[in-house]
Amino acid sequence: MPDQSSAAGALDAVLRVARVAPEVFELRPDYRVMLVAVEGIEPGPSDRASEELLVAAEASAVRALAERPVTELPHVAAWREAYRSFGAKPQRTRNSIEALMRRAASGLPRVNRLTDVYNAISVLHRVPLGGEDLARYRGAPRLMRATGEEPFDTIDDGSPVIEHPEPGEVVWCDDAGVTCRRWNWRQGRRTALTEDTTTAVFILDALEPMGDDALRAASDELAAALRRLGSDVALAARLIGAP
Repeated sequence: MPDQSSAAGALDAVLRVARVAPEVFELRPDYRVMLVAVEGIEPGPSDRASEELLVAAEASAVRALAERPVTELPHVAAWREAYRSFGAKPQRTRNSIEALMRRAASGLPRVNRLTDVYNAISVLHRVPLGGEDLARYRGAPRLMRATGEEPFDTIDDGSPVIEHPEPGEVVWCDDAGVTCRRWNWRQGRRTALTEDTTTAVFILDALEPMGDDALRAASDELAAALRRLGSDVALAARLIGAP
């Protein structure tokens, strides 16, 4: 049987060197990120547990959007303002929670049980939540403002292409390039979760009015769901905020 404490220690070591650049906190001093790293996932198709989470998330979105437009949901509105702060147009490039909330009312996608779980929890907790294949990372995650020269491996019109972020754009990177553009808008192809992913890192982005307790509640529910995806799942988590 794998040593879960050893695996958790290795994941914790990765998260300890993850960084958020000072210029990101200068842009949004209220920004916090919860990183959750996991090992030992047993890949599989959508199942009963992931379906139940998705149905609950869809119902939650319908209730929320019956009261106000998606753009007036407090955390969505905060992210729209954050996008404007580095020059992005939120009506054209939607933050990930706004994009999911818009889809949830008519039905969230069913992809596989890992993707289904984190999409559902993102909607349930109204928090941008991205998942990356940690085995495909080069170094540790870091959030920074781009120079404009960093490579971003993506798909355009069905074909692989290398794009570059706008100078000053807030991006998640590793040592090989951009892994997610515009904070939480579009994830890259190189580190994307696949049907074979067994080791992953999840990124939960928070701005005011989302508090630390609410952020931890989302990450705790994510961790509980991830533990159900394998018999020997190991986890580590780290909250990063302004110094």
